[in-house]
Amino acid sequence: MSWFKRSDKGILTPTESKREVPDGLWFKSPAGKIVHTRELKNNAYVVPDEDFHVRIGSEEYFEVLFDEGKYTELDPTMESADPLKFKDTKPYPKRIKESQEKSQLKDAVRTAYGKMNGIDITIGCMDFSFIGGSMGSVVGEKIARAMDHSLQTKKPFLMISRSGGARMMEAGLSLMQMAKTSAKIALLDAAKIPYISLLTDPTTGGVTASYAMLGDFNIAEPGALIGFAGPRVIRETIGKDLPKGFQSAEFVLEHGFLDFIIDRRNMKNRLSTLLRMLQN
Repeated sequence: MSWFKRSDKGILTPTESKREVPDGLWFKSPAGKIVHTRELKNNAYVVPDEDFHVRIGSEEYFEVLFDEGKYTELDPTMESADPLKFKDTKPYPKRIKESQEKSQLKDAVRTAYGKMNGIDITIGCMDFSFIGGSMGSVVGEKIARAMDHSLQTKKPFLMISRSGGARMMEAGLSLMQMAKTSAKIALLDAAKIPYISLLTDPTTGGVTASYAMLGDFNIAEPGALIGFAGPRVIRETIGKDLPKGFQSAEFVLEHGFLDFIIDRRNMKNRLSTLLRMLQN
């Protein structure tokens, strides 16, 4: 007789209890490979041999990209208000507070500046652990201010997107961030300041429809889900089965919406090489 017997079937982990980066000693990849988290960290959070890119947050991306992990964060205390007095299963301020406590973040994006292989750069990075990386007023404002920083200092801007789209709790205010950030990108273009957009898993909705696809170079990590609406919604809308690998980074690259796909382990060197080429 087994020493352990599961009495309940179909046990599901609620979204708010899931973590992007493993916090134990070991990580199990989707293919079943067991990796020590120290080895995973030393490999830029990519599973060795399998090349599976583990979902990570802004802290880990800053660690991978900034020299010696040193950077200065911009607008670190900005947080969402509740102008619409929105309430679904719970009031919006309560949802924000709970997300802040669980993720240890103020909102779904962090922005910072520092050096990447000696090159001055400003980086904005989204965190999916905060309400699915949804784009609200704070996300749009922080990105806009970070782009202003790039305009003032003439530093290139890198945007790392990971999002489920616009934040429904802010309704039209969240959609306004699409126009705001797009206008700032136009200013970067006019000033001839490079803007690179990195799409990671997943990048969807209003984020894909705005700043994520407006880079001078649009790049992605291997296997990232990239699209506007989800596959199920599209399938039900058009009434047809979708092609194999639909909305994967590789599929999107093949159809001309990406410039190239970069392995995270090579990201820092490839980006710095690209920026040096643009500066010459």
